[in-house]
Amino acid sequence: MTTRILPAAGDPDSARALITLLSQLPDTEPAPPVPDSTALLDLLARLAAESLDELPEVVLVHERIGPVPALDLIRDLVLRFPAVGVVLVTADTSPALLTAAMDSGARGIVAFPLSYDALAERVQAAAAWSTGMRRHLAGGTGNELVPAGGGGRVVAVTGAKGGVGTTLTAVQLALAAAASGRAVALLDLDLQSGDVASYLDVQFRRSVADLAAIHDITPRVLQDAVFTHESGIDLLLAPADGERGEEITDRVARQVVHALRARYEVVVVDCGTQMGAANAAAVELADQTVLLVTPDVVAVRAAKRMVRLWDRLQIRKAEETVTVVNRYARAAEIQPNLVERVTGTKTARTSIPAAFKELQAAVDAGRMQDLDNRSTVKQALWTLAAELDLVAAPPPDAGGRRGRRRGDKGAVTLEFAAMFPLVLVVMGLLWQCVLYGYTYSLAGNAADEAARAATSAYASGGDGQGACDAAGRSHLPSAWQDATISCPPSSGPVTRATVTVDVPLFFPGVNPGWSVTGEAGAATEEDAGR
Repeated sequence: MTTRILPAAGDPDSARALITLLSQLPDTEPAPPVPDSTALLDLLARLAAESLDELPEVVLVHERIGPVPALDLIRDLVLRFPAVGVVLVTADTSPALLTAAMDSGARGIVAFPLSYDALAERVQAAAAWSTGMRRHLAGGTGNELVPAGGGGRVVAVTGAKGGVGTTLTAVQLALAAAASGRAVALLDLDLQSGDVASYLDVQFRRSVADLAAIHDITPRVLQDAVFTHESGIDLLLAPADGERGEEITDRVARQVVHALRARYEVVVVDCGTQMGAANAAAVELADQTVLLVTPDVVAVRAAKRMVRLWDRLQIRKAEETVTVVNRYARAAEIQPNLVERVTGTKTARTSIPAAFKELQAAVDAGRMQDLDNRSTVKQALWTLAAELDLVAAPPPDAGGRRGRRRGDKGAVTLEFAAMFPLVLVVMGLLWQCVLYGYTYSLAGNAADEAARAATSAYASGGDGQGACDAAGRSHLPSAWQDATISCPPSSGPVTRATVTVDVPLFFPGVNPGWSVTGEAGAATEEDAGR
């Protein structure tokens, strides 16, 4: 069996030395080295997305890899790709480093200067462990693996500048995910001015700062620091005293995100708008980063600066960022496609409408969980949650299609069953009104024609009533022929016609005894000739 090896070394000389020795190892297939931690994680994620079998058995991490420190990178690799054996390459062989590497999940250490025998031994051991782990994870079949991502989905929500709706969006995304039945954590990393507690009416003394001095965040330690909200979301809040935010370093942020990812299905991180070490670490570790922007020039420029900053720090590429336009209006000059071109990011299909009046009561009360379901803002944000794959999808039905959740489907069925009789009654009344109006129009038109025919017949000495009756009925449809038409002789200047027509009940020909009368008059021929 060929062992695939992926070296990660930022130093070109160290990379060349690794490749030279790796190419001499039997039954190995070394890949081209990757220069930094971001490129390494991106490459492994792409390989895992194509096929889990494409992942290398061994990854060699050089101690001077950047921008993420080597031990933090190893911890992230072990968590996200549990079936890959990771080996640290370092010049420091002290017991303290060995212990730290083992605690991070490394399968061994290779010391500089490189030795063929030591490298072969470590690669073989890591490859054997990787093969056994894959077989164990696959249940002994050797053909299937658990998802290489490992743990829950992390979404970092950031704002291009202050006041663009970052916290509101993070809160509603978490509420949407929790409402779909997923285990959700909401982490507030807006360390100096976090408002998650204010938006959800929470008073809790513990915060993420209480985890700063803890090197091993166990489930018990994490449980003591989070607050379980009435909505079902577990909250890890920003410190009430802003100066304590300095205690949250990038190392602490990484540990906290890793701990939350391992415990929850969805982790939403409110990163605020100020980018520090902790926020940058969260953005880098996130499976998806959402950048909030409003449709104005200042916000779009700020979004462009933020994206460029992430690129310079090598924590997130522009094309991997989803930009969401908040307070969107069709009449705005800045549209989502323009934001996409300016920032180089991918714009979400869902835009959030400008409807602050819908939010004002919930914001003032500090209870965003009570926002009306009819709110267009809430509907847009929950649609965005589905677009970001934060909402649990219902199982496919027998035809393989994914439908509504069973509870929603039952509710819709009951609502429809309750409304159906009322809909039928309204439609019946409307149809009866149409028939009534149509019958009245027919009676008036028939009376007008009958009066003209009767006037002409009386003037020539003919049968005025017969002409009246024939003319009136000729202008009535067959279903309305049971009409009474009367044109009595008149000694005055006007000959009058009266037509009484039965009004059908729902269907022509069915009559409950209702009728309408149409009247018309025509000047007699003698009177008209004067």
